[in-house]
Amino acid sequence: MTKKTIFFDIDGTIYDEEKNIPASTKEAIAELKRQGHHVAIATGRAAYMFEDLREELDIHSYVSLNGQYVVFEGEVIYRNPLDTSSLQALTLFAEKNDHPVAYIDAVGMKVNVAEHEYIRTSIGSLKLAFPTHDAEYFLQHEIYQALIFCPEENQVLYEETYPQFHFIRWHPLCMDVLPGNGSKAGGIAQMMKSLGVRKEDIYAFGDGLNDLEMLGFVGHGIAMGNAEDEVKAVARYVTKPVSENGILEGLRMVGLL
Repeated sequence: MTKKTIFFDIDGTIYDEEKNIPASTKEAIAELKRQGHHVAIATGRAAYMFEDLREELDIHSYVSLNGQYVVFEGEVIYRNPLDTSSLQALTLFAEKNDHPVAYIDAVGMKVNVAEHEYIRTSIGSLKLAFPTHDAEYFLQHEIYQALIFCPEENQVLYEETYPQFHFIRWHPLCMDVLPGNGSKAGGIAQMMKSLGVRKEDIYAFGDGLNDLEMLGFVGHGIAMGNAEDEVKAVARYVTKPVSENGILEGLRMVGLL
């Protein structure tokens, strides 16, 4: 069998609702590696947010921050930061609307306010601590992804005002902010160059709106049973929910296990 490359989203794909990894998922990923396939992660999280996961699963290649920071076998191969001046303008706009902003690079996340319920609720859903406050962090560091903490009904306001950014909703009170050309699919395309593989030999599992481009781009896109309906619509396959051995069943469905 030709060796394949399989990308896994984290939240709602590797992790269940309680942020635990089902035993069947661990066993399935270990078996893929034993068979010589290349296993990688594709996530909206920054690298520091899933270091323990990488160690537990022995995975050293990943597309992080929704494709803006890509690492292949421990080596950074692609960076796609947000434009600083545009990010500054976006921040001022958000502040006028009382919407907090977070700035994320490869090693940390800072927020422009010391406290806000929107931040506590949305970041808390990821089982992460409230980020530290540094309103000028984006002026001294390359920022690969920002977050705007605002209700869903406000998203269109940002999309209409700042078309140079790509906004992706992941929580009722928070959305990702990426460069206009940013997506997990773009990050995977960068890793494909290092792997020297064909698109038809690439598989990806996901469940969220930030997985749309990825599942449509790879040769074999697999949506989790707990995925958004919009995500299932673009996927080639739909497996069971993560808590019902969805990864294992999906790998069996596509003939990898």
